[in-house]
Amino acid sequence: MFVPHLHFCGDCEEALPVYEKAFNAKLDTVIRADAGGIVHAEMLIHGQRVMLNNRFGNKSRTTDCAIAAVITFKSTKELLESYEVLKHDSITIDQMSKASYTELGVQFLDKFGVQWAFVVEG
Repeated sequence: MFVPHLHFCGDCEEALPVYEKAFNAKLDTVIRADAGGIVHAEMLIHGQRVMLNNRFGNKSRTTDCAIAAVITFKSTKELLESYEVLKHDSITIDQMSKASYTELGVQFLDKFGVQWAFVVEG
């Protein structure tokens, strides 16, 4: 099993409800440190378990990164609804457009430093 693990720079607590809203997800697990901050959290995003914590985040919010979380949506409407939640204070990498492999796609770095690629299936 391959489980993505998203790392944050101290703002994991802020990211959790945003991701719950963006992906209609439910937080399964949250373990907080005695001094505050998230040591470990888990949620299902589009049926995939994702782990999250406050450690090793993308401090410079650079788009020069080795991996992006790709989310495939069943419809343009679903993609647009999720993007609407996450686009605030994001950095666009590839503008929203049609491509040979999708009717709509966009790649961006969200305000928490996580790189996303959203595409519509088929």
